[in-house]
Amino acid sequence: MEMSELVVKDNALIEASYTLGLAEQRLILLAIIEARETGEGIDHNSLLRIHAHSYADQFGIDKNNSYEIIKDASKGLFDRYVTYHDKNPKNGADRSFHCRWVDKIGYEKANGTVYMRFTSDVVPLITRLEEQFTSYELEQVANLDSSYAIRLYELVIQWRSTGKTPKFELQNFRKQLGVEPSQYKTMSNFKKFVLDFAVQQINTHTDITVKYDQHKEGRSIVGFTFKFKAKPKPKSKKAIESKGGNDTPDMFTALKMTDKQRATFASKLSQMNELSSYAKQGEDYKQFAARIDAELLDENKQKLYLPYLQKLGFQPS
Repeated sequence: MEMSELVVKDNALIEASYTLGLAEQRLILLAIIEARETGEGIDHNSLLRIHAHSYADQFGIDKNNSYEIIKDASKGLFDRYVTYHDKNPKNGADRSFHCRWVDKIGYEKANGTVYMRFTSDVVPLITRLEEQFTSYELEQVANLDSSYAIRLYELVIQWRSTGKTPKFELQNFRKQLGVEPSQYKTMSNFKKFVLDFAVQQINTHTDITVKYDQHKEGRSIVGFTFKFKAKPKPKSKKAIESKGGNDTPDMFTALKMTDKQRATFASKLSQMNELSSYAKQGEDYKQFAARIDAELLDENKQKLYLPYLQKLGFQPS
């Protein structure tokens, strides 16, 4: 599966309110690409096939665990529903609908494959290309490990032509991001664990940089607007070589650390308040440090941690 494949969703679906886990979000993205690759589109009878190796390759997951991940995600998706809004074509009245994502799932363990079939209500929202839609490359969200970040990316890039969004009213915005009513009730927690974390992930891993403004009524925050711009495209190797070197300001050089340095800094990073939102649910400091240690071997992950490493006194060679 090529990383240049586009994910296309009708904007009615992107604006819909639904709560999906990260693996479920990713499973849907792969299913949409699977449908596009056939060149036949999808209808309610289309049984889509997602292979565990495709999931592992796209999202950097251990192949030994990827089948169980997509199997569990398909089970979760079977119980999920989406709420979307449209207008009654007869009288223009606003309508609200609830429907399930899929109505059939299946497993083939021997081949590491799961099967799923979108419901008849969801199919046209995904495949209706003749109306306004948003498209993006899967590559842009492949490295996002937060479902909130994926949803925020989808929401803001609908406004790619203007680089700014209208105001997202707080309560509806929470629903669009998939935040449950009982989650992150205080604004400080919502910003720390949802909004700021999602923005940081987008700015690190996608093709845009985004920032937000908050809007108040009295002392209460009632909504947010976002501004964003495309990142400069990386220069080709040929263009760099033609200038006589590769030490251009926008190039990132992989960090060189000894095993001892990496373990020491991973332990320190796990204790930083700024990185507390990166810890996974149920993960203690020791487990978090071990994960950071492993991620510091990955050049893409190094970019994420570099500002915090420098705060701790690490000097890239």
